[in-house]
Amino acid sequence: MSDLEEQHAPVAPPHILVVDDDPALRDLLSGYLGESDLRVTAVENGRAMFEVLDQEAIDLVVLDLKLPGEDGLTLARRLRERAPIPVILLTGRAEEADRVMGLELGADDYVTKPFSPRELLARIRAVLRRYQPQPVLDTVRTDKRRAFRFAGWELNLRTRRLTAPDGRKLELSNNEYSLLVAFCSAPQRVLSRDQLLDLSRLHNAEVYDRTIDVQVLRLRRKIEADHAKPTLIVTERGAGYRFDTPVETLV
Repeated sequence: MSDLEEQHAPVAPPHILVVDDDPALRDLLSGYLGESDLRVTAVENGRAMFEVLDQEAIDLVVLDLKLPGEDGLTLARRLRERAPIPVILLTGRAEEADRVMGLELGADDYVTKPFSPRELLARIRAVLRRYQPQPVLDTVRTDKRRAFRFAGWELNLRTRRLTAPDGRKLELSNNEYSLLVAFCSAPQRVLSRDQLLDLSRLHNAEVYDRTIDVQVLRLRRKIEADHAKPTLIVTERGAGYRFDTPVETLV
């Protein structure tokens, strides 16, 4: 892939989770942020928040401090114990002590109600810039990663689900999943069939050298626009295969 092609490779938008019990505010933020090149999921309480976190790779949480039942401070504490996901708090003007407590718990920023969606968008973008993913060494184990993103696709390593650029959820066999993890772990590098065999075995899949080509064909049928003219999994004649797209790793 040329430098120009790499610059124009499709990139999945950051996924923002909004947690607020006000349905009008959820609708407002879903619409505004969604029109600003962000993917948005909006829920009303902590229980729904953790259900989404179990299923999706979330890049940032916008969390209201005043929620019915389990309050935002408690949820922020639980969230920080769970994973290093950036958090922006929504607070009232009279909640200075709560804002301080939230920041001490590890929240990245706060916005005071009432606020403009434009201000929140600016703060979201600023926090996301601070969390730009760093290159991941080959020695990092898969269980420390949350997801891979490539060419508009997202592979969630917790649910083993593959999400297409149009939002469709695709089921992968164990072999297909292991092979895709191997490719995403070594993007834009030529991998021999023996290397793919070894990398796939790391993920406990029964992949054998004689079936690598079959598994690649099956995977191409799921992720290539035209599996007969693949642009993601490229054959290197006499050498093996190359996953010819940049990959973003969420840790």
